Amino acid sequence: MKYSHFQRRTGVSALLCALLLGGGVWVHDLAADDDNSETGWIEIFSGKDLNGWTKKTGDWKVVGEVPLNPENPKAFAPKPGTGVMVNGKGGRDTNIFTKKKHGDVQAHIEFTVPQGSNSGVYFQGRYEVQVFDSYGVKEAESSDCGGIYKRYNEKKSYGFEGHAPRLNASLPPGEWQVFDVTFRAPRFDESGKKIEDAKFIKVVHNGKVIHENVTTSGPTRAAAFQDEKPLGPLMIQGDHGPVAYRNIRIKPIKLD
Repeated sequence: MKYSHFQRRTGVSALLCALLLGGGVWVHDLAADDDNSETGWIEIFSGKDLNGWTKKTGDWKVVGEVPLNPENPKAFAPKPGTGVMVNGKGGRDTNIFTKKKHGDVQAHIEFTVPQGSNSGVYFQGRYEVQVFDSYGVKEAESSDCGGIYKRYNEKKSYGFEGHAPRLNASLPPGEWQVFDVTFRAPRFDESGKKIEDAKFIKVVHNGKVIHENVTTSGPTRAAAFQDEKPLGPLMIQGDHGPVAYRNIRIKPIKLD
């Protein structure tokens, strides 16, 4: 949808007012929230190969389509071609990491899972937005699709600090779904001490806002790294069940 010059200006004014009244986080790059802006995006998965990922990609492969297996709705029946990447080994494949490391970032990620399957997208390899077959769930939890997964105390064996999506936007198994995420990296002082936690500024699932300004005090459960840093790779979880992804891109931004 195209907007007039007046509409763009009034849209920015409304955003400024909302931020001043609500204490939100300001995005320096106003184009980051402009639907007409396609500048600055980095394509992670081209649809043709896995070159955007580090070498250890296990049995992940590029295919054309991933319809559900008519004989087993808990699995895909991949078809040859390009455009989609899918994990192998019956869904017990490796986790994969982008070559590109990010700090503050916007991300667009499209995914699909068969019945009952499970994956996740870890920002900086540490903070997970859950991917799960949550279709039909009435009261979503942090373990459902779109949830910001719990942290976990290994010594005391309990989870804490998970954030359920404010609503369940999940589509049926086998359908393509979309995450659009704005993530703010943790902040550190000159000595390397963390002074601000990581924050999900906004998570949009299939066009519906499910999180706003949600902090996480440390890496969530099953993170690749237990430390925290200004930069880190995007990680896709490939060992919890069959999953496929397409159209993965990120846009580095600067948040105050």
